[in-house]
Amino acid sequence: MRQGDPIRILIADDHPVVREGLAAIIERRPDMQVIGEAGNGHEAVALFEERRPDITLMDLNMPEMDGVEAIRAIRSRSPAARIIVLTTFDGAEDVYRGVQAGARGYLLKDAGRETLLGCIRTVQAGERYIPADIAAKLADRMSSPELTTRELEVLRLVASGKSNQEIGSALFITEGTVKVHVTNILTKLEASDRTQAVTMALKRGIIHL
Repeated sequence: MRQGDPIRILIADDHPVVREGLAAIIERRPDMQVIGEAGNGHEAVALFEERRPDITLMDLNMPEMDGVEAIRAIRSRSPAARIIVLTTFDGAEDVYRGVQAGARGYLLKDAGRETLLGCIRTVQAGERYIPADIAAKLADRMSSPELTTRELEVLRLVASGKSNQEIGSALFITEGTVKVHVTNILTKLEASDRTQAVTMALKRGIIHL
């Protein structure tokens, strides 16, 4: 990008109305230009490779390939890629996964117009942009123990209402092993029972229904 050139922006969101609204806001600015729109993660990765935007606005919840996977795929090929998560998800786990994947900024979709534009300019300048409330959730998440892949599988099945016996059958493990995983989940989430564990996991963005 040469000095004086507009910031070239790729928008990745599965809702056409959201993409159109973002494009309308961005295109009014003489220092910004929308160079592509993607409706899922696969399209986002392909368009990034084809058009090499300066900034990518990435939703987390998209079909076929979600935003976190798309960020990882882009960053694996282009480690210097500047990606901003723009989402409705504000759970600590959502923030953690987005930043861990390589996002340089994290904004909620209800952020004001000037906040969005300021975030784009800040990230384009090589800095990070994470609002204080989002940063606080990230700090809390980083200090919390992480659930294993198996514990996440068990937790999702607990959230779907399955019993320990049903979970064991689904995962081909014994009921006793399921109980051990449930105990570990309760301990890590500091929950008193299964219902509270599911509630806390949904609130933090560890799982989504």
